[in-house]
Amino acid sequence: MTAFRAPIGTKDVLPPDSARWAMLAARFYEQFHAAGYGLVITPIFEELGVFLRIGEATDVVTKEMYDFDDKGGRRIALRPESTASVVRAFVEHRPTTPWKAIYLGPQFRYEAPQAGRFRQFHQVGAEVLGTLDPDADVEVMALLDRFYRSLGLQRYRLLVNSLGDRADRARYVDVVRAYFQSHAAELSEQSRVTLARNPLRVLDSKRREDLPIVMAAPRSVDYLSDEAGAHFERVQSGLRALDVPFELAPRLVRGLDYYTRTTFEFASDALGSAQNALGGGGRYDGLSEEMGGPAAPAIGFAAGVERILLACDAEGVFPAPAAAVDVFVVDTTGGAEAMALTFELRSAGVSADRAFDGRSMKSQMKAADRSGAAVVLIVGSQERDAGTVTLRPLRNGFDQQSQFEVSRADVVQHVRKYL
Repeated sequence: MTAFRAPIGTKDVLPPDSARWAMLAARFYEQFHAAGYGLVITPIFEELGVFLRIGEATDVVTKEMYDFDDKGGRRIALRPESTASVVRAFVEHRPTTPWKAIYLGPQFRYEAPQAGRFRQFHQVGAEVLGTLDPDADVEVMALLDRFYRSLGLQRYRLLVNSLGDRADRARYVDVVRAYFQSHAAELSEQSRVTLARNPLRVLDSKRREDLPIVMAAPRSVDYLSDEAGAHFERVQSGLRALDVPFELAPRLVRGLDYYTRTTFEFASDALGSAQNALGGGGRYDGLSEEMGGPAAPAIGFAAGVERILLACDAEGVFPAPAAAVDVFVVDTTGGAEAMALTFELRSAGVSADRAFDGRSMKSQMKAADRSGAAVVLIVGSQERDAGTVTLRPLRNGFDQQSQFEVSRADVVQHVRKYL
């Protein structure tokens, strides 16, 4: 019989590492919920047209999208990113602006799997729709910085740039195209292909032969309108006012076509340079209108869960928690006492576990030790008949000689006192 395995580019996340994922998601939610952001849950798949707004010249659309015809003949795509889905939800439901939304969940892109990059990957993200205020840009960057620091991360940098408004961006694209065309013979073959589709994407190249040409390329900040320039100055002064360290990255463009004005990226110095982005985003002031909605300038970001956890491992922070419960119940009388005790303890807010299948006392004690429990409650026929439970501490230097009997009616009180 075939032994099935997870598809290429995906992975199973098992305990105790899965608990770290849950803790990261909870930490992210707490940080942003406290700033007025609400959780938005969108479908994993959408009509293909929703994601075409990412940019039909981008690799995400041309190479990496999981798209297919469903049984009703509709062209459907698994979401490769969530910003387009959140904007679609905004256009459909028209919430009051500014609308501050967060999300978390899986995304899908068909690309070569490597460290920190999967075909099914997971992101947390935030979006603010309905304001052009540069202080909103500052807020999302400052909150994301605080989130990373709450995990214990320190070896990362915030890179910031501006692409200007749509007219500025279009002018800059023309300048960059002409520049790279004049150096086409010196570019890598891959970058020459990229140049024909999307000149800005050449600026993302990390290939050795491209780097000297990329580093000498024109800077987007030199082509900003007065209004866009003032916006970018306010973003920088706001970050300084909040003591959020940042570096200007004049050739940071990000990969998707909808970005305007502010673009930013958090880069980890603890990871290899090719895959060191912890998260990033920028403004996308015209995307709502492109989807048939009202004018709603917006700022947002996405951060990769797998990449963040790799950075945590590299820095030795935010480890997976020990798989432990407070109490393990050992019952040699058939299991009914264990069932009642564990549910009573859980109802009182005490984590508890037990063994099954009528195992021996020795086997149950081994299971208790593996559980990481601080306390074992033992119920044998003698305890059952006497209406008592034996409490045996397992940790903190206690040994079997420390065990004592407590009244069955008062067991929760005694457990709480000991813990």
